[in-house]
Amino acid sequence: MTSIYNSVDNRRYVVGLMSGTSVDGMDAAVVEIIGIPSNQLQVRLLAFENTPYPVEVREGIFELFDPEKATVDKIGCMNMLLGELYAEAALSVIAKAELAPGDIEVIGSHGQTIYHAPEIQQIQGYPVHYTVQIGEGAVISARTGIPCVTDFRMADMAMGGQGAPLVPFTEYLLYREDQRTMLLQNIGGIGNITVIPAGCTSEQVFAFDTGPGNMLIDGVVAKLSLGEQTMDVGGAIAQKGRVDSDLLHLLQQESYYTLPLPKSTGRERFGSFYVDKLLSYQQEHRLSSEDLIATITMLTAWSIAEAYRLFIRNDYPSDVMVVGGGGSYNPVLMKFLQQEMEPMGVQVLTQEDVGQSSDAKEAIAFAVLADYTLARLPNNLPNVTGAQRSVIMGKISY
Repeated sequence: MTSIYNSVDNRRYVVGLMSGTSVDGMDAAVVEIIGIPSNQLQVRLLAFENTPYPVEVREGIFELFDPEKATVDKIGCMNMLLGELYAEAALSVIAKAELAPGDIEVIGSHGQTIYHAPEIQQIQGYPVHYTVQIGEGAVISARTGIPCVTDFRMADMAMGGQGAPLVPFTEYLLYREDQRTMLLQNIGGIGNITVIPAGCTSEQVFAFDTGPGNMLIDGVVAKLSLGEQTMDVGGAIAQKGRVDSDLLHLLQQESYYTLPLPKSTGRERFGSFYVDKLLSYQQEHRLSSEDLIATITMLTAWSIAEAYRLFIRNDYPSDVMVVGGGGSYNPVLMKFLQQEMEPMGVQVLTQEDVGQSSDAKEAIAFAVLADYTLARLPNNLPNVTGAQRSVIMGKISY
């Protein structure tokens, strides 16, 4: 392995791995980074791959989302198994970039979140909150021969933060502009937004989870199709339905949307229990599947716009929102979002519209975060996560 910052232009190659709340596969990216962290970095995507999980593995991960089924033996086994799969994904994307493992400085792996409980509880007099990501970094490092950074969220939570969202740190580095405020909306399983005010410092960036992204849509489609479908591909089902105003109004009363910042959420609030409630409502009110999916698709769009209205518009009005994540490929969701945002003067674009990649964005982020970890530099934004101070996130396996 080369020594970091040993070349004239401080060029190195880093791998980022990401598996999100939708569990639709493993994202792997190889990036070229030039420059020294804490100064202006140049980051270029060299290769990207998404590898779907084997069916049995995906089903096993979903089982772990249920605390009653997530026994210690199952968690331990899946932790090691995912380490093997992530290592294979890393080696595959390195080969795609026409590089060798010895060319790679470090791997940054987010891992698979199976539980996220960011709200602090007082237990035995101690402030306790927690999050669980699996995908053993020691296995990834052993199989690839490359240092691997994992468990990014823990250091932030130890300092009182929510351990989320983490991507805004890299969004500030890569997307900030002097003349206009940037809104960066990710629509994965959960929706999250980063606000980068024009000409801001890192202390002025803020971000939070807006609510469900694709999670409710995917969950309902999977249940209605008895597992034969895992998402509303291209918005085809929602396209055939109409938004049920009564159900939409009911769903808009969810308390999360008005919680103060900082805040984050996940399957604990919008997971299978919530999906079951939606299906019960459907049966009771004889709502068609198409109407149900159209309505929850609109809910995602509305929740993003409502977040802008409540927490952003008054202090940081913007004229552009750049959308990434799987939701950006759903034309019905994007149409609904445009209908919500454009009357407020906000143009809705995709990552591809601005020359970036929706698919690779989060994997790139964890490559950059790992680069900072290896350089022993802070890589969280306390004003985003609620942490008491900046920390160096990530645990390194050699």
